[in-house]
Order: sequence, then C-alpha cells, then structure tokens
Amino acid sequence: MIAPAFLPCALMVACLTLSGVSVVPVYAQTARDAALRITVSDPTGAVIINARVTIQPTEPAGEAVEVVTDERGEAVFPTLVPGRYSIRAAFPGFESKQMDDLRLRAGSNTRREMALSLAKVSEDVVVGQDPRDRALDPRGNAFGNLLTREQIEALPDDPDDMEAALKEMAGPGATIRVDGFRGGRLPPKSQIQSIRFRRDLFAAENHGGGMIHVDIVTRPGGGPLRGSADFTFRDEAMNARNAFAPRQSPEQQHNGTFTMSGSLLKDRTGFSFTTNGVNSYDSKTLNAALPERNVSGSVRRPADRANFSARVDHALTKSHTMRASYQRNGTSSGNLGVGDYDLPARAYSRDTTEDVIRLSQSGPIGRTFFNETRFQFRHQTSESASLTDAPTLQVLDAFTSGGAQIEGGRRGTDIELATDLDYAKGRHSARAGILFEAGRYRSDDARNMGGTFTFASLDAYEAGRPTTFTQRSGNPLVEYSHVQFGAYVQDDVRVARSLSMSFGLRYEAQTHTGDYLNFAPRFGTTWSPFKSGKTTVRGGVGIFYEWYDSQLYEQTLRVDGTRQTDLVVQNPGFPDPFEGGDVVVLPSSRYLQAPNLTLPRIFRTNVGVEQTVGKYGRVNVGYSFARGHDLFRGRNINAPLADGSRPDPNWGNVTQIESTARSQAHVVNTGLNINLPWHRTFLFMNYALAKAMNDTDGAFSLPVDSFDPGAEWGPTMNDVRHRFSSMFNMNLWKGFKLATSVNGNSAPPYNITTGRDDNNDTVSNDRPAGLGRNAARASGRWDLGARLSYTFGFGQRPGADGPGGPQIIMIRGGGGGDTPMGGFSGGADDKRWRVELYLAGTNILNHTNLMGYSGVMTSPFFGDPTSAGSARKLELGARFGF
Repeated sequence: MIAPAFLPCALMVACLTLSGVSVVPVYAQTARDAALRITVSDPTGAVIINARVTIQPTEPAGEAVEVVTDERGEAVFPTLVPGRYSIRAAFPGFESKQMDDLRLRAGSNTRREMALSLAKVSEDVVVGQDPRDRALDPRGNAFGNLLTREQIEALPDDPDDMEAALKEMAGPGATIRVDGFRGGRLPPKSQIQSIRFRRDLFAAENHGGGMIHVDIVTRPGGGPLRGSADFTFRDEAMNARNAFAPRQSPEQQHNGTFTMSGSLLKDRTGFSFTTNGVNSYDSKTLNAALPERNVSGSVRRPADRANFSARVDHALTKSHTMRASYQRNGTSSGNLGVGDYDLPARAYSRDTTEDVIRLSQSGPIGRTFFNETRFQFRHQTSESASLTDAPTLQVLDAFTSGGAQIEGGRRGTDIELATDLDYAKGRHSARAGILFEAGRYRSDDARNMGGTFTFASLDAYEAGRPTTFTQRSGNPLVEYSHVQFGAYVQDDVRVARSLSMSFGLRYEAQTHTGDYLNFAPRFGTTWSPFKSGKTTVRGGVGIFYEWYDSQLYEQTLRVDGTRQTDLVVQNPGFPDPFEGGDVVVLPSSRYLQAPNLTLPRIFRTNVGVEQTVGKYGRVNVGYSFARGHDLFRGRNINAPLADGSRPDPNWGNVTQIESTARSQAHVVNTGLNINLPWHRTFLFMNYALAKAMNDTDGAFSLPVDSFDPGAEWGPTMNDVRHRFSSMFNMNLWKGFKLATSVNGNSAPPYNITTGRDDNNDTVSNDRPAGLGRNAARASGRWDLGARLSYTFGFGQRPGADGPGGPQIIMIRGGGGGDTPMGGFSGGADDKRWRVELYLAGTNILNHTNLMGYSGVMTSPFFGDPTSAGSARKLELGARFGF
C-alpha cells in the first residue's frame, strides 16, 4: 500500500521517464539557435582535457568564440547563430587542427570529433573560456581539485589502497563515484582519466550532503591497440618492525595487472579490459593480558584476490554513445578477527564475490534536450566460517578467547536506475532526474550461537565471576527486499554577468520506514565580483536525508523474538552459566524498529571564497555548518526501572532503533593548489579545522541511561579537530620523478567506562560519575609517503612525427597541471614501448602512530595504547606499456 504522499512523486517519475534524463549539462538554445559540441582526442583516442577550441563565424561574419574542453574532452557552444563556421582545436604538445566550412542550421544540435596529431615541440600555453563564465560554472574547477596524471600516479598502485588514500584525502563522509556509479571496485590507475574532488555540493541532483564527492572518470576505449602490464612486490625484508611486535612481522604481496584497449570498429566501437591478481599475507599484532602473563606477537593473515573488468564504448549515432561494462571481483581472507586483545582461537575466514554490470547512454533528444541514463546490476555473496565454535570469553580490554562464532553469509542483488534530463532557455538552465534503487537479500549470518561470558576484570575472571552471559538461538535465515527512490528538479539562473543562483527541490522515499514526506529544498549562489574572474564566492543552504541501511532492517527481522532471540543471564555461573553465583535469567531479548521511524534529516549551509594567486596558484577558504535531526540510535525501551523491575516483564532487553538523535558540526576548510611549469612541479595542500558533536554512536549503540539518551551528547567518534593532507610531484632528471604525500590528523576521542554494569541493565558501558561520552583523547597521527620512478622507452610510436617523435606529450588537467597520457610520465610517451620502474613507500620515516587506547578502567592497559599503525613499508614495481 503506497502512502498518498507518495502518489505525486510516482506521477513525476512517469513524466520524467517519458521524456528521458541526464547528468550531462545542457545550455540555453532557442528554436532558431544552433548548438555545437566538439570532442578533442589524441592519436590513441583518449580525450584531451582543457584543449582550446575556437570557432570563427564566416557566413555571416562575426567575432570568434573560444572554449576549453571539459573532463569529457568536450567543448560546448550552446547558442550559435545559424550559418557557416571555421573551427580550430589546439593543445600544447600537439599540432593544431582546422575544420573549415561547417554549416549549422537553425535548431540543430551538432557533434564533431577532432583528433590532434603529435607535435615535435610543445609550448606551455594556458587559455580558457571567459574568466567569469568559468568561475560561475557549477561543475567547474572552483572549490574543487582535479588530480593531474602525475598526482594520480603518486597514489597507491593497489586499487583498494588507492581507495583508502582517496578517502583519507577527502575526509569523513566522502562519496566515491566511478563514471557516475557508486559501489564496485576502483579501476587500476592505467584506466583512470581523471579524479576530481568536488566541494560544497548543494545541487538538488545530489542525495548526500557530505563535504566531498570524489568523481573518477575512466579512459574511453578506442584508437590503436595499447596496453600495459604491471607487477608489484612487497616483502617484510624491506619493512620496518611494528612498534608493538616483538620481532619483524611476516608480510608479502605479489600483485599483477594487465590492461588492454583499442578499437573494435574504427571511429565507432572501442574496448578495454583489465585483469588483476593478488597473492598476499600481512600480520596483525597481538597485545593481550592473561592472568599469568602478557601476550604479544603477530598473526599472519593470508588474502588472495582476483579481479576482472571489461568495457565497450559504442557510438550509436554521431551524437549518442553507449557504454557497457562488467566487473568480477573475488576475495578470500583468513585469520580475520585476530589481533589486539583477540587471541588466535578467535580466527575466522571469509570468501566474497561481486559481479557488477553497468550500462549507460547519453545524447541529445530533439533539439533542446540532453539525456543520460545509467543502469547498474550488482550481485554480492559472502561466506564466513570460524576456526572454532567454542564459547567466547571476554575480559574487557584485557583478552578475548574462544571461538569467533561467525558462520553463514549473505547474498544480495541490487539494481540502480538513474536518468537525468537537461533543458535550457534564456537565463535558465533546468535539470530534472530520478533515482531508483532496489535490492533482494538472503542472509543466514549466525552470530554468538555458542554464547559469550563477559568479565569486568582479570580478577573477576580468576574468581570465575562473569558479569553477564549472552547467547543467540533460533534460525538466522531471513529474506527481504529493499527499495529507495529519489527525484529532483532544479534551475540554475544567470541573474547577472557576475552572479548566478540555483534553486532546487529533491524528494526521497524508502520502504520499511513509512515516512514519505521527505522534501529537501536546496539553494546555492555563485558570485564572481571582478572581471578577471580570479575571485569566486559561493554559498549554499539545503536539507539532506540519509538512507535507512538495509542491514539495519535485517537485524530487526532476524532477532525479532520469534525467529531468533537473545538469552541474557546476569551474574551467571562459570563455566555453566546456570549454576553458581546469583544467577538471574532474563526473559528473551529482541530487536525492533520504532513504529514512527523516519529518515535522518541534515540541515547544511556553507560559504566559501576561492582566489587565483598569480599564474600558477589557487587558494580557497570555506566554512560549513551542519545540524542533524532524527538520527538513528538504539535504546533499550525495557531497561530496568529504579526498583529493578522492567516495564514489560515478558521480555528482557528490547533494543529499539529510533530516529531521535541529533548532531552538530562546524568545519573550516582551506586548500592550496600550485602548478609550476618548472620541472612540472605540483603541490596540493588541504587543512580542515572541525568540531563534531552528537548523542549517538549508531543504530544499535545503547546509551548509558536509556531513559535519558540526550545525556550522551558529546564528541562524535570521528571528531578529529585538525586534518591535513598534501601531495607534491616533481620531475627530477632524465626520466626520474619524485612524488610525496603527507597525511595527518590530531587525536581522535575515545570513551571512558568503569568496566562494570553499574545500572544493572546488562550492558557494561557505564561511565564514571560526571564524565561525558568520548571524553578522552588518543594520540594524533601522521604519515609521509613517497614514490620514486624512472621511465624510459624505445621504438617509434605509430603516428609520431619524425624520428624521435614529440619532445613532450601532455594532457592539461583542470587544475592547470600537465597530464601525460597512458599512465606513464618522464618523456617516454612518444615511444612505442615504455617501461617504468619504481620504488614506493608508506610511513617512510617510520613514525610510530599509537592507536587502540583502552578506556576501560578495570583493564591493565587503561589509558594506554595497545597497537600502532603500520611501520615503514616499501614496495618495488614495474610497468611495461605499448
């Protein structure tokens, strides 16, 4: 049964679906105007970013118009007078190309491609569109960073490590999208065309309101056959010892990747594929306290991965393109769950697989609309098995032994359909779109079927006096579906030459909540006060909603008091929980969802200024504020009353997911981007000063006092006040290149607890009197990474001019940096065969980053760190390309 408020939205979906949709911008075009799109590419078929495209009206004569290509390699001329034109495309390192006598008819929407030939000598020339137009472009470079090819090459070579590095650079809450899709594994660096960090996104098209979106665009297939083979090797002999390991920890990794791309049908169909295999093992340190001795050491953790992806790009017509891709990812991991306080018997293994199919198409509809539609099918499986099913013995922040008690797994199939439509007229550029996501899941994930004894301290363990015994029983199998939907409309209005405003409204709804009134208005403005366009001021305000995750709903289905129940015994005996001690066996416990559950709502606002400094620098400063309402929290609605009785004596603990929590965050962010032509030197720096508070640690995290959950107000778990990241790249001498990165943050908070169940609610999360949540601070951390590479080549590259080919081949990124093609640098791109050798390292100064601080007052480690981040690691690699 669909709620009445959902019906207008369903009608809107039908209307938008009939018309089609797109995330590609469209500009104003009247019935008599003509529109022109020019795609500029290199001899391999890869598009060129920031190439200069100039059109000169010849009949009738008029003034020349100049535009630079965007991240898709396109230069767009939206409102041209019908007639004949001469077109010229140019870019440093390439011969310019001329197209004469192109006729544009009234109302036409024309697309042309221009492939540039390599030049023998390049010049460093920076040109662009009108400065104010560029500054006001909501999808432009202002308040964002486009990583150059050198900066992309400085990222870790393993896609999983690269994803972690990008999230570290972006900060908490960052969303990563690949060609507009979320989820799946990142492509290898050789397949990446650009990586852009976008800030302050208040457009109605965006679901999330996080500070940063990381958009990755992959290289299209096509052109002559080209490829690369990569191999990396890591071994403990090249690493430093972890500060908490008594000896060198075992570690080794063999990582091989092969990519190939080219044309299936000339100028029409291109392909690319990648295969990757990793055989590795690393170590996790142990640091536990037993009654008779302390345990320290490391446990070897094996992991194998196999990944394959393939993509086909096809030109349906001169103006419509389609892309189809397939990914297969598989991982097998062992000895998970071991380390820190967890002894080796706690180990379990996990096997995961993922299949992803993606389809997208884009192109004009008629003369005034432009559409892009995306579809994704994703199937995931995971299976886990424990080393042993023995009961768990947990002595808080001292040691944990016994079995992990994790069995079974989860299978899920998700689909995503998104479509967007652009239409422009006069000063207005309108956009509308829909998003539909649905999933079907089957899970038999079993936890704690053998039971867990919890002890407050080592003394309590030696005396055989556990605080509680918990055990889950019943059938863990659940099957369910999950659907979520979003639709939006927005209008970008050019109020004046120097000022634009954006008005938008987004609507979202989701199953399992019964909440269908989720309207999110958005407003943004951009002001470029000076003719130079070097200063840009932006501001925005809007409402954002967060989704109710399907796995939260899954838990309320599984542990519902019928399918599965939780047994809780207070003051149990040991090893038999029902004999000895002052045994109190509670009735069955369960999870449930509040009947009035709503989607969390976040109010966000921000203001920022960006300034171009000289020829090569950009600096920006911004302030953001967010206030959250109706956030998810867990609360025991059957917690014991003052007299020890429970509101409902037929049940034990009843953990209810509610939307009653709140949050507040302030962030001041500053960024600096410098691109110097001298030795192609690049510097990117970002610093954030933040303060984040809330009164919940998650949907199943219980407050100390379930009758006063607001007393949990305190720093969030990721309330890091200072964050810093930077990247520096420089070509050294004759094919040598150095890239460095620095990431650091101040101390995160952690919670102080007594280690006892002082309020008799069976949860050992009680804090000392007068001490708030997350009141203690751990240590800050920082890491310096570096990558030194040497590139050389040999053989004449097909299509190169002259015996030596060009001296420099580059693609200019939106950040102003020069981006060599094909994933290589150092002057070898003019060669038919190219080789890169490199040495990369993380934490190369071997700084000890202390972690795992114990906040349990009964722990022998109270107030001390129990682990450290990775010590120095070095990696050797080689890449061969053709």
